[in-house]
Amino acid sequence: MLRVVAPLILGGLLFLVLRAVVAAFVAGFRGAPGGGGGRATTRDELVRDPVCETYIPRGKAVARQTPAGPRYFCSGACADRFLARAAGDRG
Repeated sequence: MLRVVAPLILGGLLFLVLRAVVAAFVAGFRGAPGGGGGRATTRDELVRDPVCETYIPRGKAVARQTPAGPRYFCSGACADRFLARAAGDRG
């Protein structure tokens, strides 16, 4: 009896594991919750600081609005330096 039941149990467990792996893999392509498919939800776009030319994730950057549009900086010091330089160029 054990020779008949054991392979059935192992086969059933193997099926469940493979089904879970395939479902997680497919969910990643669909962008489902918990999956890795949605670009906006999984990665933060890198932006370049115009002063020191460092690349930082947009979510961690210091943002300042300028006449040319929003600018992103690695720190408040770089933002201040950029705005001071821009004010000096205008005046």
